[in-house]
Amino acid sequence: MTTVQDVCDFLEALAPCRLAESWDNVGLLVGERQRAVSALMTCLTVTPASAGEAIRDGASLVVAHHPLPFRPLKRLTSDTTPGRLLLQLIGAGVSIYSPHTAFDSAGTGINQRLAEGLGLGDVVPLVPREGDPQGLGAARRGVFRQPQTLEAIAARLRQLLSPRGMQLVGEPLSLVRRVAVACGSAGEFLEAAGQADCELLVTGETSFHTCLEAQATGVALLLTGHYASERFAVERLADELSRAFPAVRIWASREESDPLTWMA
Repeated sequence: MTTVQDVCDFLEALAPCRLAESWDNVGLLVGERQRAVSALMTCLTVTPASAGEAIRDGASLVVAHHPLPFRPLKRLTSDTTPGRLLLQLIGAGVSIYSPHTAFDSAGTGINQRLAEGLGLGDVVPLVPREGDPQGLGAARRGVFRQPQTLEAIAARLRQLLSPRGMQLVGEPLSLVRRVAVACGSAGEFLEAAGQADCELLVTGETSFHTCLEAQATGVALLLTGHYASERFAVERLADELSRAFPAVRIWASREESDPLTWMA
């Protein structure tokens, strides 16, 4: 019998909670550790659609990249979306685990997979974690063996992530060799990318003013959309969990989708 604790142990080994940012909420967030797990769903975010799918399809545990709850709750009622979703999942006996920024920074986590998927070599943390025994840290940076145009890098991202659209700060035919990657909403890594002599930062989304700063400092930006920059990883995580726990029915949410629609 596979228990919630068994899955927690696997995920802690894959993405140790010590790698999470100080502001984050990671680990087992809802549930009983000794409860049996017969079905498991991964998703990027717990939404009405993904929560309904988990309940309808009999999931015992949801592994959601984004935490629920994320911020401390003073009350748990159906008056708010987080409260309503939590009550529904708890009522159906569904546990919730979130690896979030620990998975972003892990040795085989999202940013490492993004960097390798782009074909970067010599990949190392962009912001090393001081004293980390494995030399890990936040975001990643690496180099192309041969300089690539921003247009060509965008084409690679389309193959890897299947985004609905992308945004660019920079000239499409500009050549770059040193690249930083940071999934999700990660404009705060722009300064670190510049200090590391990176010519490009690939991330999901950032603010208008960060785009202006990138333009002013000469660091190109490729924005794939928050959803696309991370969703591929929860699909791969479902595959890894399936191999680790073959007796458990495991799938990546089929109902969740990018809330943003790109309009012409």
